[in-house]
Amino acid sequence: MIVTKIALSVSLVIWIVTKKPEEERKKAKNEEELLDAVLGDLAEAFAKDREEAEKLELKQEEEARAKTAPITKPTPPPLTEEENQALEIYEQGMSILNKTKSTRPDRKAAYKLFEQAAKMNNSAARLATAMGYLYGDYLHLNLAKAKQTFDDLSQSSGCPKSQLGLGLMYATGLGVTSSQAKAIVYLTFAALGGEPMAQMSLGYRYWSGVGLQQSCEAALTYYKKVADRVAQEVSLSGGTTTQRVRLQDELENTGQSSGMLDDDLIQYYQFLADKGDIQAQVGLGQLHYQGGRGVAQDHERALNYFHMAADAGNANAMAFLGKMYAEGGGYIKQNNETAFQYFQKAADEGNPVGQSGLGIMYLYGRGVTKDYQKAFKLFSLAADQGWVDGQLQLGTMYYSGLGVKQDFKMAVKYFNLASQSGHILAFYNLAQMHSTGTGVMRSCHTAVELFKNVAERGDWATMLMDAHQQYKDGHVDLTLIKYLLLAELGYEVAQSNAAFILDQGESSLFSKEEIYPRALLEWGRAASQGYAIARVKLGDYHYYGYGTDVDYEVAAEHYQLASETQHNAQAMFNLGYMHERGLGLKQDVHLAKRYYDLAAETSTDAQVPVTLALAKLSVIYSSEFGWDYWKTQYPWLDMQPYTETVGQNWDLYLIILLTGVLGLIIYAHYMR
Repeated sequence: MIVTKIALSVSLVIWIVTKKPEEERKKAKNEEELLDAVLGDLAEAFAKDREEAEKLELKQEEEARAKTAPITKPTPPPLTEEENQALEIYEQGMSILNKTKSTRPDRKAAYKLFEQAAKMNNSAARLATAMGYLYGDYLHLNLAKAKQTFDDLSQSSGCPKSQLGLGLMYATGLGVTSSQAKAIVYLTFAALGGEPMAQMSLGYRYWSGVGLQQSCEAALTYYKKVADRVAQEVSLSGGTTTQRVRLQDELENTGQSSGMLDDDLIQYYQFLADKGDIQAQVGLGQLHYQGGRGVAQDHERALNYFHMAADAGNANAMAFLGKMYAEGGGYIKQNNETAFQYFQKAADEGNPVGQSGLGIMYLYGRGVTKDYQKAFKLFSLAADQGWVDGQLQLGTMYYSGLGVKQDFKMAVKYFNLASQSGHILAFYNLAQMHSTGTGVMRSCHTAVELFKNVAERGDWATMLMDAHQQYKDGHVDLTLIKYLLLAELGYEVAQSNAAFILDQGESSLFSKEEIYPRALLEWGRAASQGYAIARVKLGDYHYYGYGTDVDYEVAAEHYQLASETQHNAQAMFNLGYMHERGLGLKQDVHLAKRYYDLAAETSTDAQVPVTLALAKLSVIYSSEFGWDYWKTQYPWLDMQPYTETVGQNWDLYLIILLTGVLGLIIYAHYMR
């Protein structure tokens, strides 16, 4: 700025010298006086320019300081006596919920305190009670109160969790008229606020195209955010094991175990452990250490059982004690030295858990000097025995080039091995590699599926087991609410279970007119995630017109998908029947027989109904070419009157009759 103005001033001097009127020059006594006058004018102009430039520079410096200066938040006003009291009550409730894993918190007592603090207008307590009213676990179910509180908190403070609550309520139609547009708006704001469940819901919507245009990259972005958070919280124990039970499978396989342990069986193992059975002690220790199969985490009990078995010389128990001391927590003080001793004892016995634990201490220098070579050797020994942690850590060393030459292909190999045992971090690392194309060809679809798998292992997954337990206890409405909310997060098990409860008509949350359309929606979502029975159910709903119009062609399409991609015997049987009757498919007896035979080959459970169906086929179509003649000779063989009397499904009644006759024959045979 100053340089420019100097140039202008010089130009002015030249103009003055060359253009000054003649009379004025004459007035000057001599050339020196004229030069002094011109220089004086120039000095005055320069001083003015410099003053303006200094003012401009000062203004710019002030603006720069304002941008870099830390923003100081205004000091909040001191809490009133009532607000302090409400905060203390809320913190008492939180202290109950945050008890160590060695004791089960009295959640009902905690929520009673939250309810008391909420009446005193404590925001955190109001949010907790709203969630309690929504789930109905520890407070009486009250969807209207939940919505009102969510609305208030969203408008007053923009609380992400309250926006999540509103988004899920509008998505499921719980307590409000369902609105996918409003659901997406609230879920988006909650996701921007960092709420992981909202991010999961949007990730699922973008992945499957529910209410939003399908976008793999957008789904990848949301699922990765949640997976990052879940992976950071994974401890040496690997987190709580979540048991996923499908109610439909449980109904159809009543004689088989659902994976949940019976209380009587647990008590039996406890009896054996107290009597000194080492295997029972180790088994119960692992069960209480990781949780799952209907058993809550209880690290105090786990510690006791491991100590009992370790004192008897069990290497596995020593290794798990090493894990517990290495991790630490409210139940036990973290101690690297003690952990190292237990890991060393177990490793000396060739135990893979001890070897991998000792390897981790050398890898990260926990209580010992870092030694990548020792770590690699120990992980290799553990991996050779098939231990998942050894495989995972070998993958990590190859991926990062720690003590070995960086080799992404070897990293993928070991991460794949660890993922086969279900390790969360193995899925996470594979997802990272597929999302960036590191060591593998980039695949957005594969990365999303892997990140989704990790995201579904978050703390919120425990609601699946809570819902199943509530269903067993007869609280069907509360069960349905949980499954519907989890279904919005993309859990296939929750979708199929919500559809099952609606299909069975066990809940009173919705009117009869809403039940089948809602069930159809959830069956469709579960089917799109590969659940074969859900695909068959979609065919059934279109065949019988449940929640939609009767459409045999669409029903046949669903049965074809279930048959060809998932080899479902029920779908094959249904296709055989539809070919036999010409419903939605070309009537073809030979194709009908082919599908019946495929059903019998696929599942032994289908052999009896297939035998009856084939017997019916042989009776009706054995004289296919001369049938018209026999009908004229024996009018009772004409099926038309029977069809008009009993309907189009007369053949089903015939199968029932044949089944009854077969039962009578078997009964008579055994009564001899």
